[in-house]
Amino acid sequence: MNQKIRVAILDDHISIVDGYVYRLEKDPQIEITAKMSYGDELETILQDRPADVLLLDVNVPTSSENLNPYPILHAIPLLLQAHPDLNILVISMHTERGLIRAVMDAGASGYIVKDDQTILKNLGSVVKAVAGGGIQFSQAAHESYAKFLSVEKSSLSPRQLEALSLCAAYPGTSTYQLAKKMNISHSTVRNLLSNAYFKLEVENRAAAIAKARHMGLITPFPPETPKQTN
Repeated sequence: MNQKIRVAILDDHISIVDGYVYRLEKDPQIEITAKMSYGDELETILQDRPADVLLLDVNVPTSSENLNPYPILHAIPLLLQAHPDLNILVISMHTERGLIRAVMDAGASGYIVKDDQTILKNLGSVVKAVAGGGIQFSQAAHESYAKFLSVEKSSLSPRQLEALSLCAAYPGTSTYQLAKKMNISHSTVRNLLSNAYFKLEVENRAAAIAKARHMGLITPFPPETPKQTN
């Protein structure tokens, strides 16, 4: 490939981003075009600085004012529609097989677990494989995904999971506002959510989000950082 592979990174941990940059800048075929900390920055930056591969963290905050997880299950299909040449590689600390399945169903080109040092040491090769149309998993993600494929899939549809992902990212958002984000009718959103509540055996939005997170179907909250003691 004569032209450099353009890579954008969305992760709110500076040390992790620096590690990716350190590994990728060694490869003369790869160029880092953007580094972002908040999900709401993504679309604007990609418009100005197109990328071939996006390294996407699962638990990145939506914005500096909204620290809830960016709704990647909603964002990935929209990003791929707006940028047909973009390939999205999710890099996460989570290995819940339902989440991995949902990310792949949304259109991601792979799922890498952050503590898989073996594959991260070869991140440049992984990025080039994804840019060439390949699918990449770290071993832990591949094993988890394979186990998921061997059992019955969640009864929640991708669209229901997308709606719950948006609800988790934007607490208090009305169904009308959700409908505008998803580009569907208000009644369709209401039906998606009510059917999701029924399948999850809960009675309201907060309970549905909590249960979906517990089941690993949407982005979980990151673990709390232990408080330091003097």
